[in-house]
Amino acid sequence: MIEQIEQEEMKIIVFQLKDKEYALPVNHVKAIEKIIHITRVPKTVPFIKGVINLRGVIIPIIDLRIRFAIDDQVYTEQTRIIIVTLDEMDVGLIVDSANDVIDIFMENIEPQPDVVGSIADEFISGVVKLDKRLLILLNLEKVLNPEETLLFVKEG
Repeated sequence: MIEQIEQEEMKIIVFQLKDKEYALPVNHVKAIEKIIHITRVPKTVPFIKGVINLRGVIIPIIDLRIRFAIDDQVYTEQTRIIIVTLDEMDVGLIVDSANDVIDIFMENIEPQPDVVGSIADEFISGVVKLDKRLLILLNLEKVLNPEETLLFVKEG
């Protein structure tokens, strides 16, 4: 009798920042929206672009290019806001484009590579190898860590 081993799958959203592909587990993603008017909020850290009013809900917006210290870019027709939920908090992440929703096997996720001096390495939970593609799986808890992501700079 041949024993079948069931492989655990995870559905991910693939998006682009500069020339790299990143991924987030789809269970954290609430919506993907085109770029809309963002209202600036005074005294916020630079990567907090402001807030949006999305169907009556005020959502803070983080520009992932600035968060990861990647060159800033003018928003285009492909620019998207990925609305994610973590611990009952909704946050929008600005990305260059949202490419795919795909299923991956958990066994295809390798640990975060040891990249000495990489600014965003603390935000990476692993790397997914798919054929000739490498997807950087983000650790949403670290990206949105309240101690790292202070929405308002304290006056001191």
